[in-house]
Amino acid sequence: MQIFRDEITALLSRLLSVDRQQVENDLETPPNPELGDFAFPCFKLAKQLRSSPAKIAADLAEKLPMGELFQRIEAHGPYINFFCNGEKLAELTLAAVLKEESCYGRLSVGEGKTVVIDFSAPNIAKPFGVGHLRSTVIGNSLYRIFNALGYRSVGINHLGDWGTQFGKLIVAYLTWGEEDRLEENPIAYLYELYVKFHREAETNPSMEEEARAWFKKLEDGDKQAHDLWQRFRSLSLAEFKRVYAILNVNFDSYQGESFYNEMLDDTVSAVEEQGLARLSEGALVVELEQEGMPPCLLRKQDGATLYATRDLCAAVYRSQMYKFDRMLYVVGADQALHFQQVFTVLKKMGYEWADNCFHIPFGLIRFKDGKMSTRQGTLVFLEDVLDRATELAEQIIREKNPSLENKAEVARQVGIGAVIFGDLSNDRVKDIEFDWEKILDFSGETAPYIQYSHARICSILRKTGGRPALFNARLLVSEEEQVVIRSLARFSDVIVRAAETYKPSIVARYLIDLSRDFNKFYHQCPVIQAEEDLRSARLALIDSVRQVLVNGLCLLGIEAPQEM
Repeated sequence: MQIFRDEITALLSRLLSVDRQQVENDLETPPNPELGDFAFPCFKLAKQLRSSPAKIAADLAEKLPMGELFQRIEAHGPYINFFCNGEKLAELTLAAVLKEESCYGRLSVGEGKTVVIDFSAPNIAKPFGVGHLRSTVIGNSLYRIFNALGYRSVGINHLGDWGTQFGKLIVAYLTWGEEDRLEENPIAYLYELYVKFHREAETNPSMEEEARAWFKKLEDGDKQAHDLWQRFRSLSLAEFKRVYAILNVNFDSYQGESFYNEMLDDTVSAVEEQGLARLSEGALVVELEQEGMPPCLLRKQDGATLYATRDLCAAVYRSQMYKFDRMLYVVGADQALHFQQVFTVLKKMGYEWADNCFHIPFGLIRFKDGKMSTRQGTLVFLEDVLDRATELAEQIIREKNPSLENKAEVARQVGIGAVIFGDLSNDRVKDIEFDWEKILDFSGETAPYIQYSHARICSILRKTGGRPALFNARLLVSEEEQVVIRSLARFSDVIVRAAETYKPSIVARYLIDLSRDFNKFYHQCPVIQAEEDLRSARLALIDSVRQVLVNGLCLLGIEAPQEM
């Protein structure tokens, strides 16, 4: 579509003697395809041309040459509507997809820019629960989406690896710890010890005091305390990375809370030196009353720092380290006030880049039939959810295609994809209901539906020996074919919109629509049985759909099996 957009921009900027960028910024995609492929609003021209927007649109539509790119150009009220030449669009779109392949849809708008994305952030020595799913998959998808637009994406896992809970863990491990069990299943065992500590502390309050003493030792650099903490961290991180590998998620940094310990005093001093902090009932705070917020707490009465202190410190460090153009925090909606406070304090400190820091909130995840049972009985382990999804996917595959050779691998791709898509297909700001039947429905708005569409295309291409090298895309003129082509043509626009709104759901919904368009085409337009020239063109069309489905699923962190 960019070729058509560039042509419209060039025509209008010459005719109106205005800046090309201004024209491109104002160019819209009509909500209804019957109104064309592009629309240019004339409201802003009314004052300059001293005429009504509707009359300006009518006059300009008459003067604009259609050339070979447009079928027609017409006024519709205050808008100029542009209808692309379907044959030319087919020719250009298929040529681009089949030439660029896995790079199709990628742009260079972010070239030379860096986006830092803080996401996932589980707590060390605690279960990787399903509650971390949303941050993990949304952040991973945004990482991929910005990469596709030419940005350098930096993924940071701000691990919860510091705090008084480690004093409790040390006491629990020294009291009841079993070496073999720690090595066998570190996170589950450490969580078991943590729960046992709290249960025992209810009848033996002195354990809380002992835990505080051990955490103080850890803060002071005691070797035994530090070695145990480091071991808990390393074992937990290894387990987390194993789960991330299942989800196809990677990070560029695992610098957690502990990384910033030695920088905290300097950060607090910088706030104090600028006269921004004051004591309030023994605690150090930054007043934000004028901004309509409660004070931002930097130090408690006992001198301990808080999340806000560490986030201020981390933001300054990341600015120096990565020179980012924007930084995203993919964290639950309940932390909105926290980030408003942090960004406001950074702004007060004189950091102009604070305006380029954004909280990307998301809603809660709930199970339709309540919480599924887990190894702990109270928490939903993410790995249990992924295992269950894979098991259910394999059951369905055995029923639908018992002769499939690699059932286990396909079930893994389908099951994991279903869980990820079940999250990402929803608007991130809304709470979502996790329904097993819904996310694994091969005919619904799900990943399996998209994956099945991809596998169907792969099957057709295997039967026909693949896409022919030569084909005439101008033969693809039926309504069903043109709908698919227009959908393929706007893939880059979809990626841009997903990045601008920080919503991977835009990519997810696009893939559902593309799959539906393909399936409607497939049922209405014979491929294998078509006459030779048309058959070649339709094979090129479905191969293009296959490629875009792969590219789009990749942006969501989902694989595309060739057989199902």
